[in-house]
Amino acid sequence: MGRAPKGGVLAAAVAASVGIALGVAGCGMSTFFPVVDESTPTGEKVDAALEPYYGQVLQWEECGEFQCATATAPLDWDTPSAGEIELALIRQPASGQRLGSLLMNPGGPGVSGYDAVATSLDVAVSETLQERYDVVGFDPRGVGRSSAVDCFTPKELDQLLYAPARGVRGTNEWLTSQNELTHRFGQACLRNTGDLLANVDTASTARDLDMLRAALGDDQLTYLGYSYGAYLGTVYAGLFPDRVGRLVLDGPIDPTLNRAAITLAQATGFETALRSYLSACIPAATCPFQGTPDDALPIVRDILDAVAKNPIPSTDGRVLSVDTLLIAIAAPLYLKDTWPILDTVFTSVLAGQAEVALTVVDGYFGRTPEGEYSGNLPEAIRAVNCLDHTAQNNVEVMKEEARQLSKAAPHIGVYFSFGDVSCLSWPYQSDLERVAITAPGAAPILVLGTTGDPSTPHAWAVAVASQLESGVLVTRTGEGHTAFNKGDTCVDAAVEQYLVDGVVPPADVTCPAA
Repeated sequence: MGRAPKGGVLAAAVAASVGIALGVAGCGMSTFFPVVDESTPTGEKVDAALEPYYGQVLQWEECGEFQCATATAPLDWDTPSAGEIELALIRQPASGQRLGSLLMNPGGPGVSGYDAVATSLDVAVSETLQERYDVVGFDPRGVGRSSAVDCFTPKELDQLLYAPARGVRGTNEWLTSQNELTHRFGQACLRNTGDLLANVDTASTARDLDMLRAALGDDQLTYLGYSYGAYLGTVYAGLFPDRVGRLVLDGPIDPTLNRAAITLAQATGFETALRSYLSACIPAATCPFQGTPDDALPIVRDILDAVAKNPIPSTDGRVLSVDTLLIAIAAPLYLKDTWPILDTVFTSVLAGQAEVALTVVDGYFGRTPEGEYSGNLPEAIRAVNCLDHTAQNNVEVMKEEARQLSKAAPHIGVYFSFGDVSCLSWPYQSDLERVAITAPGAAPILVLGTTGDPSTPHAWAVAVASQLESGVLVTRTGEGHTAFNKGDTCVDAAVEQYLVDGVVPPADVTCPAA
């Protein structure tokens, strides 16, 4: 969706956009923190070039309330001699009778799994799972505290993320200016990141995941992945079906879909979620809209169109562009609990004020009030997506896709269009074939989907569960992104019984809303 969210984020990341600060002490600082534990790798037989990685002993050190470690991985799994990278890990040891390690990824791509454990553990993982598992979060390659993608200075990122585009969307002037900006961004990433930029694809991260499993001492992988993290788990299952232990894929992405199909589904999903928000908002006294959702949706389109023509200046010198406003609208739609934030976003924008919307988007991107960035989500998300998805370079096809978006989501769809421009001049182009992942021979895999999920539509969960030979679908009936630990006791029971006791539902399960 252009500069808007791709692939989704965990609830913790959305909460960050409304004021939860991220960041804890770093790991690997043995000068200050004594080693409190060491892992016992599985000792499994692998190629000689990979033995130093699969057989590495992780040294866990104190870091606040948690334990941290640093693992090494090959820069390029196909050429292990080409160099190596670091992966930052954090864990909370099991508080009760331990079953093993539960590796967790909150989504993105580009969201920090380290921060998800350090600052939002109870959001990501239930108390029952914390009791039985060492919960292990990690920053994937290219992200955060691990060897990371590095591109622009904070001021340059402000220009990339917040500045209005030149010209009218879809015109030659607009396309040229966006392509020039992307080229400049990509070249900065290449210059500052080096060879890592070509190796942050999801398949490489899935291979890291298998190496971490072995280094932690687990013969099979136990894993909880949300949104993009669910896609990572799906890719892992396809690469290593015999090493699948208990995998929960919550809000997965259909691996057969290309960028255009994903964008179309998300535009439709967010418009549907916007309608649901308006249905809940309008009866309330604080709602800036009146009448019915059918009355309000055209007003939302008018607001977007007005900001596209005349961006709103902010007191900090930035302006609120239409692409930024779209993120400010979309981010609160990830969680029903954050829908009320939209009342304030719309009220302030209608009053000609940019600050509330910018604050929401700052939280999404990890931008601090001082103009710094606490992580590298804006850089990592594009680097991973450009390697995982082939960009469309035919302008006429782009324009036809824009028309389809406007038809499917008439009030916001047009502002999801032309997202391919973000990867057209990227230094490395994707050649990944989008195909079904079946994982033949894998142990049962639990696939979760929510009927009102705007970012990873329920249809994708249905597709992934049917494509996987051992997929079992659990449906949450309700609103918001992802299903587990959202207050639905039916969903939570199915996940916990599966992860703790190995109990697999005998058939697909549909859970009523809590």
